[in-house]
Amino acid sequence: MKQKLLVALCCATLMSCAQQPASSPLDFDRFANDWWEKVGQVQPNTKSGLPDMSAAALEKAHKQRLQLIAELNKTNVSHLTEQQKINFAILQYRLQNDIDEYRFGAHYMPLTAESGFHSDVLFMLNMSSVKTDKDIQTYLEKLAAVPTYMQQQISWMQQGLKTGYTQPKAVLAGYEDSIKSFISNDPTKSPFYRPLLKQPAGIDATRWQALQQQAKTLISSQITPVYQQYLDFFVGQYVPGARDNIAAVALPDGAAFYQNRLEHYTTLKMTPQQVHDIGLKEVARIRAEMQQVIDKTGFKGSFADFVQFLRTDPQFYVNTPEQLLKEAAYLSKKIDAQLPKLFKTLPRTPYGVEPVPAEIAPKYTTGRYSGGRVAGDPGFYWVNTYALDRRPLYELEALTLHEAVPGHHLQVALANEQENLPSYRRSFYTSAFGEGWGLYSEYLGLEVGFYQDPYSNFGRLTYEMWRACRLVVDTGMHTMGWSRQQAIDFLAQNTALSMHNVTTEVDRYISWPAQALSYKLGELTIKRLRQKAETVLGDKFNVREFHDAVLSNGSVPLPVLEQQIDLYIEQAR
Repeated sequence: MKQKLLVALCCATLMSCAQQPASSPLDFDRFANDWWEKVGQVQPNTKSGLPDMSAAALEKAHKQRLQLIAELNKTNVSHLTEQQKINFAILQYRLQNDIDEYRFGAHYMPLTAESGFHSDVLFMLNMSSVKTDKDIQTYLEKLAAVPTYMQQQISWMQQGLKTGYTQPKAVLAGYEDSIKSFISNDPTKSPFYRPLLKQPAGIDATRWQALQQQAKTLISSQITPVYQQYLDFFVGQYVPGARDNIAAVALPDGAAFYQNRLEHYTTLKMTPQQVHDIGLKEVARIRAEMQQVIDKTGFKGSFADFVQFLRTDPQFYVNTPEQLLKEAAYLSKKIDAQLPKLFKTLPRTPYGVEPVPAEIAPKYTTGRYSGGRVAGDPGFYWVNTYALDRRPLYELEALTLHEAVPGHHLQVALANEQENLPSYRRSFYTSAFGEGWGLYSEYLGLEVGFYQDPYSNFGRLTYEMWRACRLVVDTGMHTMGWSRQQAIDFLAQNTALSMHNVTTEVDRYISWPAQALSYKLGELTIKRLRQKAETVLGDKFNVREFHDAVLSNGSVPLPVLEQQIDLYIEQAR
C-alpha cells in the first residue's frame, strides 16, 4: 500500500488539540482521539475533497505537523498503558513520515514507475459511492476540481526539474501510455465517466441525461485538456530533463533520504550494508532449496535451463484473462477452507477477485490487494491480466496467499474490524508488518497442503527469492553503484519471474527507494518471533493463538510487534 503527502491539516484543529500536554493516560486519550477525529473531518479543499497541493498549503501543513509532533513528544510514555504506548508509537510514526516526506521533497516527484497522481486521482474520486442525485452532484464537483489538482502537481514536477528532484529517465519508458489512457475524443470512454454509465434507481431519465451531459461537458472541456497538457509536458520536458543517475543517493541530500526511507519502510535501525548482507545470505539459502525442487522434477539441465523452461512452456500459461481470474478465484476459495486450521479469529468482511485496471496494468506489478474504499465495502484481490504470456500459473498459489488470504485481506480486514482500537490504529498500515505478513502467508501454504505440485512449490520459492533479491538490488542500486542492468540480471538469474516482471520490478525499486526492503525483513522478523515462541512454549505453543497475538493489534512497527509477542509468550507460559 503507497504512502503519499495527500492531506493539508487544519491549523485551528491542531492548535486546539495541542494546548495541553499529554502527561497522563486520560490526557493522552483525549489528545490522541480528539485530534484524530477532528483531522478526519477536515478536508484540504472543502468544496471538492481533493488535496490542496499548493505551496502555501503544503508549507502550512508542514509547520502544523512540526508543532503537533513537538506536543506529542511531551508525553510521558512511562505513564501510559500498554495499548496507549502502541497508540503513541503509531501516531508518532505517521506524523514523522509526513514531516520527512516534505523535508525530502516527495511532492517534487508525485509518480513512480507504476503509477502517479494522474491515476491516483481517479481512485480518490471513486472513494465515494454514486447512488443518489446528491452523490452524483458531489462527484461532479470533484471532477471540476481535477484540473487545478493536476496543474498543481505538474508545477511541482517543473520545480523538480530545476532542483534535481526527478525520477530517472530509465524508469519512464512507456509511462506516457498510462497518461494517454485518460485521453479520448469521446468523453463516455473516459475512466472518469464510469460512475455515470449505470443509471441509479430513483433518478428519472430526464434528470439522468442532464447529469450525464454535465459529466461529458466537464470531461471534454476541462479534464481531457489538462491530461493532454500533462502528456505534452511529460514527453516534451520531463523525460528529456529527468536525471540519468538511478541512485537515490544522487538526489539532493540523497544518502540521508535513503537511510530515512529504509528506516521508515522497515521500522528498523539498519544500514544499507547490513540489509545487503542479509539479502545475499537469504539468496544463497533459497537457491539451495530451489535446486532441491528441480532435482525432484527430474529435469536435466542447469538452473538457467529450468527457468527458461518455466518461462516458455505453454503448460504454465492461460490464453484468456477470464481463465487467469477463474484460477485465482478457485485458489482463493481453496485457501478459505483451510483458514480455521491457522486462525482463531477470522474477518467478517468478504473479498472478491478483479483484474488490475487496464489504464495502469502495463507497468503494474503482477497482483495487489485493494482494500474496501468505504466502510462496509469488500476488499479486492487484483490480478494483472495484461500480457498473459508473462503471468505463469506456477506463481499463482503464492500470489493468492499473499494478496488475499491469509495475507493482506485477512490482516487488513481484521484490523478494520477491531472496534476496541481507535480509528487511527484500525486504518494504519506499515509495509514492514503488512508486507512481512504477506510473505509469511505464502509460507503458511506449506502447512495446509498447498504447493503439492513441484512447479508451484518452485513458484513459492521464486517469490521468496524475489523478496530476498530485493534486499540486494535495492541497496545495490541506491547506495552501491549498481546499474539497472546489473539489478535486472541478478533478479533474472535467481528467480523464475518473467522478464517483463523482472524489468517492471526493478523499475519499481528505482522509483520507490527502500519500500521493497520491507517484505523480507518483515517476514524474517515474524518467523524469528514464531521460532522463539515455539522454543520457549514447547508443547504449549498453539499456532492459532500465536497468529491471534500477531494480528490482534493491527499493523504495528516491528519493534512493537516484538514487544507484544514477548508479552504473549509470558502470558502463555
